[in-house]
Amino acid sequence: MLSNLKKYKVILASKSPRRQELLRGMGVDFTILTKETPENIPTDMPLDEVPQYLSLQKSLAFTDDEIPADYLLITADTVVISEGEILGKPKDAADAFRMLKQLSGRVHHVVTGVTVRTAKKSESFSAISQVTFAFLEKDEIDYYIAHCKPFDKAGAYGIQEWIGYVGISGLEGSFYNVMGLPTRRLYQVLKGF
Repeated sequence: MLSNLKKYKVILASKSPRRQELLRGMGVDFTILTKETPENIPTDMPLDEVPQYLSLQKSLAFTDDEIPADYLLITADTVVISEGEILGKPKDAADAFRMLKQLSGRVHHVVTGVTVRTAKKSESFSAISQVTFAFLEKDEIDYYIAHCKPFDKAGAYGIQEWIGYVGISGLEGSFYNVMGLPTRRLYQVLKGF
């Protein structure tokens, strides 16, 4: 599938092992190339729009010279939104505990923004999933942090890990979006390139 991508060298601009796993699982051959991009978010931007904005900024960090005609670049950004706050990657175990305590027994949103770009075309989109956590005991949160070390994950959790197995009581939207890449929507967009 996606035979139209054979004319491109596909670049995934992400260090995320989960995004790499998901794109590979979609049958896409790709190379990883990343750039550091400052996250300067306009203060008046609605929180749900932040991931798409950041994915576009990550894409634009690559100049036109760095995206030859035969390249297709994929960039993405995922955020967890809870209680009107974006929960990024935790700084340490205490920050991870704070985030998971905030998510415990509540509903939050996971939004992933994606930009697909070639020399001739660019398309950005976002996907939203609603996640419900059951109440988490202190020892459950401590166990998860100690054993899964969720310091590279937005909101301090991975849905595909222990906490997802035992703590998530409901999901509306794409499971894979919560992992970091809305695969169905990305597949549809890639078919247009």
